Amino acid sequence: MEVKSLYREPEQSEEISFGALEFHDVFKIYRSGPAETVALRGLELRVEPRELVALFGPSGSGKSTALQLAAGLDEPSAGEVRVFGRSLTRLDETELAEYRAREVAIVFQSANLWSTLSARENVALTLHLSGRKRLDDAVERALDAFGLRGRERQRAGSLSGGEQQRVAIAAAAAREVPLVFADEPTAELDERNEGIVLEALQRLRDDFGSTVILVTHSSRVAEAADRVLELRDGASCEQ
Repeated sequence: MEVKSLYREPEQSEEISFGALEFHDVFKIYRSGPAETVALRGLELRVEPRELVALFGPSGSGKSTALQLAAGLDEPSAGEVRVFGRSLTRLDETELAEYRAREVAIVFQSANLWSTLSARENVALTLHLSGRKRLDDAVERALDAFGLRGRERQRAGSLSGGEQQRVAIAAAAAREVPLVFADEPTAELDERNEGIVLEALQRLRDDFGSTVILVTHSSRVAEAADRVLELRDGASCEQ
């Protein structure tokens, strides 16, 4: 079954009435026997298309849970998660799989690459797995955009941590996904490489048109975003 993209480019004169990502009164409760853990409690947030937003808060504040719900990897106990105006809770398993393959990229704390493949092979394989055709131009453009020319034939396992993160970001750019979630992408990097990776995320927004949600517990990293949404005890408080 063919599933249409959740994203549609608005007409010039059309006012965008939907957010790229919206949480409406979202609760997430984990149960283990009689014990309950409330990870999210009535979370409300809205991220606009082509915005770079930091989801900021300490460990246990609900950041990772919110990311899993937004990526379609889990479902809320109550409330609604909407992506470009469409509710994820109303998608069946086939549609959710298509959403994850074509609409979303996640840049993890560790780059999560195939270590024995080259930088170029990693980006090309990611594109192939998402069902894209005519890969070469997209791969080369993405690698060039993130300063990886000359490093594209290096095995990912031999690249520095900052370079590996840029390969992961280049893979998201090559796929041209409308939503990118960066989950603590600079946590294992020194300050210099942290700055380089944050600039790469900004370029992902500016040059490739992606909406970027940056999950972090670092106030310094959060400052790179257009806007900061702070999570406290599973609820949001915009800074």
